[in-house]
Amino acid sequence: MSLKRKEAKRMVKHIVLYTFKEGVDKDEAVKIVASVLEPLVGQIPGLNYLEIRRAFKGMDYALYSEFESREALENYAKNPLHLEAKTHFFHLLDTRVAADYDV
Repeated sequence: MSLKRKEAKRMVKHIVLYTFKEGVDKDEAVKIVASVLEPLVGQIPGLNYLEIRRAFKGMDYALYSEFESREALENYAKNPLHLEAKTHFFHLLDTRVAADYDV
């Protein structure tokens, strides 16, 4: 018997790992990031899911999100709501590593 994956609408997964600058309260910073980015789901077209979590190993926190298409991800990056949200925390960040892939 062969197992087949259900046909699903193509989407893009966007994963970003961050570290904060030295001296930043990491738990508080993650709360800030989550409070401004997670509510964007439903406000930015094509952003289907987004979560922020404090990492327990490696980087300081992880952002995981799902978009309905590559175009939706590109539009999210330049959306005024996203750009405004970044002003609340981007100054706290030290390093960022991202990966995007189709599913």
